[in-house]
Amino acid sequence: MPKRDWTFLTNHGRVLAYIAKYPDSTTEEIAHKVGITLRAVQKIISDLERDGYLEHQKQGRRNRYTVHSELPMRHRLEHDHLVGDILVVLGCKPQQVGADKS
Repeated sequence: MPKRDWTFLTNHGRVLAYIAKYPDSTTEEIAHKVGITLRAVQKIISDLERDGYLEHQKQGRRNRYTVHSELPMRHRLEHDHLVGDILVVLGCKPQQVGADKS
């Protein structure tokens, strides 16, 4: 029986974690690092912004992203945990995770 590839994180989680670490990244950079299409990254960013987990500010021709790590996880089983909790576990430094609270 062939081994099926699967992972514990969704692409939404990967994109959010990458943006938390590198808030000045372009969508092209994110797509390359996460391993998904540019269109998928754009859709994920749109989803995250629509639900308040992410926002962007224009800086010249680029965007700078802010992650709202103080918000709860979306799924009912994880709703008592903050997004920032998982971002720290994924290697984001506390100052990156808490940057939106200043």
